[in-house]
Amino acid sequence: MITVFKIASDLLPTIIMIIWVLFIVYFAAKWTYKIAISRGYTPQSGAYFGRKAIHILAGGIVAFLLPYLFHEPILPLIMAILLSLFLYLPHRTGRLMYWFQDPNNQYEVHFTIMWGILVFFTWFIDNTFWLAVIPILFMAWGDGVTGIVRNFKYRKRVKGWEGSVAMLIVSIPIGMKFGWAGIIAAVLATLAEKQAYIDDNITVPLVAIVVLLIAYYFAPNLITSLW
Repeated sequence: MITVFKIASDLLPTIIMIIWVLFIVYFAAKWTYKIAISRGYTPQSGAYFGRKAIHILAGGIVAFLLPYLFHEPILPLIMAILLSLFLYLPHRTGRLMYWFQDPNNQYEVHFTIMWGILVFFTWFIDNTFWLAVIPILFMAWGDGVTGIVRNFKYRKRVKGWEGSVAMLIVSIPIGMKFGWAGIIAAVLATLAEKQAYIDDNITVPLVAIVVLLIAYYFAPNLITSLW
């Protein structure tokens, strides 16, 4: 049940998490971009490293902390909406944050939107937040490592199998939180990332949450944690 007390108690963690995300966006990601450029990577590759730093350090860490710091889904949703607007407006104005934004796509906006949708709606099924956190971590940490591995090798956005293997290695231990269903979700999410037709910030968490929900309702014996 969502109460005023729960919302009020989540206000401080929300403020801290927003400050953390802004720090990652304006300092850690830009630092990552500059290091990549100094080592001979193109601006596009450098921006890709910057984006993955945000995925891992901002979206992933904040999601991981949800079960420990938050009691309700409203403030996390508001946080995601504000960050989505924060990321979308530069595309509208043409004043992109060059160290991670790409003028040819708005995938980082898709990331925050999916983050917020998963956190809000799944809370009413599982108020521990973990049902949302696992798919988000596939998207943030699994796909984040995927992009870094591929960028190191190809120096551009390529759907190479090396990255898929890296994602699987990262995602399977994460998925084990929901037992065999989580492992299956990790494998299918990795395959969903490999396709190049729809943004994987949409397909990865969507595929994962569908698998977990099917298991939750129809095969609960498959979601016993293996941690």
